[in-house]
Amino acid sequence: MPGPKDQLKNVLKAFTIELPLYAILVVTYGFSVLHFLGHRLFQLFQTERTLYAWVALVLIIGQGYFLEILASALLALIRRKSDK
Repeated sequence: MPGPKDQLKNVLKAFTIELPLYAILVVTYGFSVLHFLGHRLFQLFQTERTLYAWVALVLIIGQGYFLEILASALLALIRRKSDK
């Protein structure tokens, strides 16, 4: 049975993997949205602010959902390879 020090070591190891992973994914997502949707979002902001707010909210929720799924899958893959 692992002791508290082992548990802390595992939590810190997972955190040091997750933090840069999330940072890379969020930055990549942000640049992708700006590149592919930036002009359309700006036009929407200038003409239909209410619709822009809803679209932005959907993008934020979608980002959180898909980044969580992607990060969980990548972490599971990393853990499987590190356990071997």
